[in-house]
Amino acid sequence: MSGEQELGITESKEHSPGEWYAEVVQKAGLADYAPMGGFIVTKPRGYAVWERMQNHLDGWFKDTGVQNAYFPLFIPESFLEREKDVVEGFDPEVAWVTHGGHDELEERLAVRPTSESIIAPFMADWTRSHRDLPLRLNQWCSVVRWEATETKPFFRTKEFLWQEGHTAHADQEGAWDETMTRLEQYKRLYEEVMAMPVMEGRKPPHDKFPGAHTTTTVEALMPDGKTVQGATSHYLGTSFAEAFDITYADEDEEDNVAHTTSWGLSWRAMGALIMTHSDEQGLVLPPALAPTQVVIVPIWQEDTKDEVQEYAADLAVDLEDAGVRVELDDRDHRNPGFKYNEHELEGVPLRVEVGPHEVEDGEATLVHRPDGESETVDREDIGETVSDHLDTVHAKLYASAEATLEGEIREAESREEILGTIGQHGGYVKCGWCGDEDCEEPIKEAIAAEIVMVPLSRDEDPVHEECAICGEAAEETAYFAKSY
Repeated sequence: MSGEQELGITESKEHSPGEWYAEVVQKAGLADYAPMGGFIVTKPRGYAVWERMQNHLDGWFKDTGVQNAYFPLFIPESFLEREKDVVEGFDPEVAWVTHGGHDELEERLAVRPTSESIIAPFMADWTRSHRDLPLRLNQWCSVVRWEATETKPFFRTKEFLWQEGHTAHADQEGAWDETMTRLEQYKRLYEEVMAMPVMEGRKPPHDKFPGAHTTTTVEALMPDGKTVQGATSHYLGTSFAEAFDITYADEDEEDNVAHTTSWGLSWRAMGALIMTHSDEQGLVLPPALAPTQVVIVPIWQEDTKDEVQEYAADLAVDLEDAGVRVELDDRDHRNPGFKYNEHELEGVPLRVEVGPHEVEDGEATLVHRPDGESETVDREDIGETVSDHLDTVHAKLYASAEATLEGEIREAESREEILGTIGQHGGYVKCGWCGDEDCEEPIKEAIAAEIVMVPLSRDEDPVHEECAICGEAAEETAYFAKSY
């Protein structure tokens, strides 16, 4: 097989999305499969995308009073049991360490599935007075959940990277404001950085984070009609504070129980990014996340080689000076067509083509990755021009994803309509819901769809007066969908 053939994506995004996705991840150099089932190796290009997502969020967190810390990977079993809802919620997925070397441990250690139970005791130690609040901590780490599911890089792996924020506040108002601040930052990441519209809502009570009062979510719709839980922010109420004795003395020296939150985004967001924008030429990345934003490809014959290469090199310097992440691909042993295919596969948002005509006329030809649209522009002010084109690439990606979302929200008034609509179209189906978990089961059993979200406001009137499943009075609107 020739190099050109190896670059191509052979699977169809429309007809074989799972196989297509796996091929893009591997051929674009994002990840590989580890020898242990359920684990992946994140390659440098994939990790570079995650780092850029991380840097955006980390800056916003710090701008709003968050400090980074790091807590142990292992959690004593006795700590985990202090909040029974966490144990009940995660117990089937917890990996346990029972031996250290050849010696059996006196107490089993859980490999963290989440860190409330190891962070909360220290928050209790560090909180004495109302002056210590709010306390805002975040850590970037990996967690392990031993799910018995097929490995899907970034979507479903036993170990995954994420950030988890944990905060303590004097009252419910402060904690709820924190919960919503983080939810809005996640929404901002998806829309401003990842070029993906999302829907904000709450998880239904039976699907909220174990021990939480309220779980809020941003949901992203994939092109195949399934939804991705993009990030969650939890108002935990006082349950964790009571379990771990997170209390403070107020101005009157009276003891009070703190209100706590936790919030997290994992590299599942990367899976959603890849699935949403990429195509059958390979990876497509929004400019804010692309390790290389612009590639310059000089095109020459032997008699024009020197002047074309010099012109292209000068362009690269100008773009670097303008803050653009640029690569000059002046390899002699690859022809321009191969280079185009390779950089398209790797998701470079903008290609600059430079040949003898561009040199003669003082121009550059810009080609957008998402759709191949090209424009020849003046060499003067190339940094500003390229920046504008990168903004256009972002806007194109967002508009395409937005069009997908807007066309995939439908209504239903009966069980049969829910099943038929999701079965035929996928997407979100909203309906009246009585609030009983049992009314989710007929949909889940029939087509593996579930209630992924209800509106953020509990005061919002339901879309229909009756529950679509049982016919009783509807308490709120439920959004059904299939999930990754």
